[in-house]
Amino acid sequence: MGSGSLKRFFKLLCVFCTLILTTVQSYAAISFPTINVGMSGANTPQEFTQGVQVLILLTILTLAPSIIIMTTAFVRIVIVLTLTRQAIGTTSLPPTQVIIGLALILTFFVMSPTFSKINETAYQPYIKNQITQQAAITNAIKPLRVFMFKQTHDKELELFRNLAKLPKFKNPDSVPTYVLIPAFVLSELKTAFKIGFIIFLPFLVIDIVVSSILVSMGMLFLPPTTIAMPFKLVMFVMVDGWYLITKSLIEGFVT
Repeated sequence: MGSGSLKRFFKLLCVFCTLILTTVQSYAAISFPTINVGMSGANTPQEFTQGVQVLILLTILTLAPSIIIMTTAFVRIVIVLTLTRQAIGTTSLPPTQVIIGLALILTFFVMSPTFSKINETAYQPYIKNQITQQAAITNAIKPLRVFMFKQTHDKELELFRNLAKLPKFKNPDSVPTYVLIPAFVLSELKTAFKIGFIIFLPFLVIDIVVSSILVSMGMLFLPPTTIAMPFKLVMFVMVDGWYLITKSLIEGFVT
């Protein structure tokens, strides 16, 4: 390398270092906000009450996903979709992420009237300072209770009433929420597995027919599931299975 090339190289290196130093200095001049989290003693009962409310709110936010799952249509939808995938025989298709995503989308679709009522009667009045926090919580629970009552079976409701050792309920308003929620979840599980059993039947028939044909032909070492899967897929596509299942699920909640 000649002397001229070395000079040009060192000049470019100096320019590059100058640009880096200028950029660092410009970023150093920018002030970023800081977040300080601390605890201090409560001097008044009001401050103590506010601290407890913040703690309760953080706990509710932590449990929010579980609450949403257990008090909406998600349980039934995700179980039915998962059983459908197992009935077809494609254990990994559609992927679990797709099943959960579709279940969430259908859940929001089914629950949109309930969420709209919660927004109108609880959230909007609360942010406008028209009602108190306790009133907002009470108004938000009412639409959810109406939805859960429509899907809850009397047998499950009676079971948890007996377990809680409560007197017979005179009307839906007398049913405590802590009794209604487990009865609703149990009813959803029962309904989901009933639907799954009905979905399994035609695919089971295909498996039996294919197995009988293979045995009669003497192909005992050929897995029946390998031969039956294409026929299951063809039948599922011909009847537009995803459309029928989605329609049945949504109509089960709307009606």
